[in-house]
Amino acid sequence: MCGIAGLAGPDAQWHQTTVKAMGIAQHYRGPDGTMHAASQDGRAVLAMNTLLIVDPLAHPGPYLERESGVLLAFNGEIYNWRAQAAAWGIELGEKETDAHLVLKAWAKLGPSCLDGLDGMFALSVYDPRVGRLFLARDRLGEKPLYWRLDGGRLAFASEVTTLTGYGPAPLVVRPEMLAIETPIGVDTPFQGIQLLGPATLLSFDVVTGSLDQTIWWRLEDRLPFTGDYRQALAAFSVALAEQIPLRAPGCDFALLLSGGLDSAVLAYLMRPPVCVTVSYPGQDRLDESQAAARIAVDIGAELVVVEPDHIEFAKLLPHMMSALDYPMGNASVFSEHMAYRKVSDLGLKVVVGGLGPDEFLMGYVRHALVLFGPDAVLKAGLDAYRPLATKLMHTAGQDLDPVEAVTRLILRGPDPEDRIKGLVADAIQRAGGDLARGLTLADLATAWRPLVMTSDKLASAYALERRSPYLARSLVELSYRLPVDHKIADPAAGKRILRDAAKALGLPREVWASRDKLGFASPVPTWLNGPLAGWADAQIHTALAEAPPALRPLLMGGLKPGGRFDRTRMQALMAAAWFQDQTVRAAA
Repeated sequence: MCGIAGLAGPDAQWHQTTVKAMGIAQHYRGPDGTMHAASQDGRAVLAMNTLLIVDPLAHPGPYLERESGVLLAFNGEIYNWRAQAAAWGIELGEKETDAHLVLKAWAKLGPSCLDGLDGMFALSVYDPRVGRLFLARDRLGEKPLYWRLDGGRLAFASEVTTLTGYGPAPLVVRPEMLAIETPIGVDTPFQGIQLLGPATLLSFDVVTGSLDQTIWWRLEDRLPFTGDYRQALAAFSVALAEQIPLRAPGCDFALLLSGGLDSAVLAYLMRPPVCVTVSYPGQDRLDESQAAARIAVDIGAELVVVEPDHIEFAKLLPHMMSALDYPMGNASVFSEHMAYRKVSDLGLKVVVGGLGPDEFLMGYVRHALVLFGPDAVLKAGLDAYRPLATKLMHTAGQDLDPVEAVTRLILRGPDPEDRIKGLVADAIQRAGGDLARGLTLADLATAWRPLVMTSDKLASAYALERRSPYLARSLVELSYRLPVDHKIADPAAGKRILRDAAKALGLPREVWASRDKLGFASPVPTWLNGPLAGWADAQIHTALAEAPPALRPLLMGGLKPGGRFDRTRMQALMAAAWFQDQTVRAAA
């Protein structure tokens, strides 16, 4: 986990002090050093917060290719860097790493090198040969990158707060923050600051100030898989066996082990020395620590169990919100935060998690509800999800349009001008008629951003690098290409092909045969209606006293009691803590 920041424009060299301050503002992302460098022509200044993983003795960035003058600031990991260096005929020195590959590849190939990179990254490259600053993000947006224009200059950073500190950015509460608890697309809650989209390349001409953006990879361009299930399982198993271990670092690391299917497969394939799980005393339904313990013993790992309570939640909420930059809808945010905190306490630098299979292999109950209908899901034994299923109840004998069904399931508030519904319709259309692929694209357009963003930001707040091995390019593309019955054949058991691969790997039956998804769920909604009810109301009322009109509906919604799956109060409380931050109050 590193961080990048910088400025490009005709007079950039005269703003080195500003860029230095931008780097310092996000120093926690790179505890092994924060440095900045100006380009040879003075039209760009890049800063980089370095966390050394590949080689602890490597030189920190930014990195300069002297012959071409190309300057690079890099955040992330390229897992196939050695293979690509050989394929491109690029020689690397003994102390050179994946960042040096990117630098030399860009000097040799330009932006076309992006397609050969398999990993997670956000990068900035200044190429004086063409007088352009380039910004790029990985295929699925694992690493964040924000940018803004300032007259004839472009500024960028890994943290949105770095750019709010760069200059005024009035607060804008996007309607989607009410609809699905997070901004969508490239929007942020700060006027003039945008998030660079996943798989997007931005090119900025430092002389004219012109700017172009292009998408350099599209998941929907993959052709459907044409083999039978046996061939698909073989291909999937090979990809698992090859790609998952490739993402294990050379140093000690921790695995977030919930005891469920996704993290269990990672445990057996990566053999982490430490596993961390989160358990809540008195919340038996949320406790998968026994399954985690069996897996840890089986692979010879140390199991660390974190048992947070409601008092810790109240105490740590401001720190969580400071790390997140702005409210994001993620049911696991508190559990993740506590797990990362423990991993940091253990002195580790890398943490691995199981993000991905749910979105690409139909692992969510909402997928089953759309594909099979609410009656089939409830009859399959998932009665705990009846409140979700009721969203799809309609007049008998009438089929609910898939776009309407998906929209109902993901909405958590009003949808002004049907913007969320429009995103869903576009996703299903781009999938070419395959509903399962449409569900994946809809997830990526709506619920995905807060998942990857919270993972990155909460981990980086503790100077950790978060890795998600299931997001390997070959696994993602193959999973998307598979027909729906390879992904889910039973309403209560999504991720069919991963379950069968896990069975073949010899994982315990209780892992691959589990019919209920828990993950890192927490009892926070229950706490906010129980022991923390008075405290939560007080926090929300305090924020309401000075909140701008656009933020008030989000806060007001949190004053109503909710069920155990209702995140409305949690989201309002996060918004209240966010608004108490002086930077946000000033922007408002």
